[in-house]
Amino acid sequence: MLSDRKVPVSDIISTVEFNHTGELLATGDKGGRVVIFQREPECKTEPYSQGEYNVYSTFQSHEPEFDYLKSLEIEEKINKIRWLPQQNAAHFLLSTNDKTIKLWKVSERDKRPEGYNLKDEEGRIKDLSTVTSLQVPVLKPMDLMVEVSPRRVFANAHTYHVNSISVNSDHETYMSADDLRINLWHLGITDRSFNIVDIKPVNMEDLTEVITAAEFHPHHCNLLVYSSSKGTLRLCDMREAALCDKHSKLFEEPEDPSNRSFFSEIISSVSDVKFSHSGRYLLTRDYLTAKVWDLNMENKPLEIYQVHDYLRSKLCSLYENDCIFDKFECAWNGSDSVIMTGAYNNFFRMFDRNTKRDVTLEASRESSKPRAVLKPRRVCQGGKRRKDDISVDSLDFTKKILHTAWHPTENIIAIAATNNLYIFQDKFN
Repeated sequence: MLSDRKVPVSDIISTVEFNHTGELLATGDKGGRVVIFQREPECKTEPYSQGEYNVYSTFQSHEPEFDYLKSLEIEEKINKIRWLPQQNAAHFLLSTNDKTIKLWKVSERDKRPEGYNLKDEEGRIKDLSTVTSLQVPVLKPMDLMVEVSPRRVFANAHTYHVNSISVNSDHETYMSADDLRINLWHLGITDRSFNIVDIKPVNMEDLTEVITAAEFHPHHCNLLVYSSSKGTLRLCDMREAALCDKHSKLFEEPEDPSNRSFFSEIISSVSDVKFSHSGRYLLTRDYLTAKVWDLNMENKPLEIYQVHDYLRSKLCSLYENDCIFDKFECAWNGSDSVIMTGAYNNFFRMFDRNTKRDVTLEASRESSKPRAVLKPRRVCQGGKRRKDDISVDSLDFTKKILHTAWHPTENIIAIAATNNLYIFQDKFN
């Protein structure tokens, strides 16, 4: 691993995603690469080896491009990865940069055909006059090979940067969202998509908000939600109209005028939205808080969790160093009882919805040794300090946990910290 000081920008992890069984874990980075990790099977003699994820395949998903019409460089950075539910021996995943979405097939090969009639062992066509007898080709075992091949490229549908992709529960369609529009695609059709949300004003000077994230409901293929930079959530029902510009529900928290400041609008922007596995709740993340919303209650969130409230007094300097625009993601555990999201100093936070207990943990080299137990960390704002407490003033804002993922059924979490991927497992639950 590289030291944190000299990390090439291309090695910084930009997305993390478990597949539907949790056996595979994919990461994308700013260099356009996708790395897939596979979980090792359980070993009776070594109980601690189970749960380890080892590299399964690495491939270049996107290359840097140049838009000559607009004189714009298009980065190769992977913005999002989404797995398709597995339907045969192969795995499929979608990856996207700012403009182009690609569908990849990941398959294994452990046998090779031998004994062709018309080809020699190198694959060259034989002289037909030398073929005097026919034989049945046979499959011979070979070393396992993981093959990754591009199956479809979905391009030229987004004027602005793609921030989200989400596979529908019908397993046939998916959506891609940029700052002002959401498009619906069929997985088998690359040359056209259907625009289902368009919030672009006639005059761009009237623009007041942008789309920040979007996701399909896990069970109802007609429902989707998207979040905005104004801190609102809009639930859309595709049965009501072909163009979902008119939402079915608007989730918005009334602002407390006494808390209004220059930074109010920036810190209220929603950076991530996730449906719970049950489909009943929405989890959102803004700069300082994580919120759980009930789909049946639009006027205020059901629960509000302070992620790093101690930064309220530091918003000025966070604005000056651009950290205030960082986009933190959030995640549910498999039973929707615990939520997780990242913070600074390589800290990440977990909130138990039932007991209301919360914990701050650190993703670091020291804590990532095998069988190491994560120690809770505390940040203090002056006054009395305990021995292991960290002062707000000594937090490292260059180390930030923006991307996290939770195994769909087990207590295994993946944390991306700069160019390092940490995987933690709870052995007791």
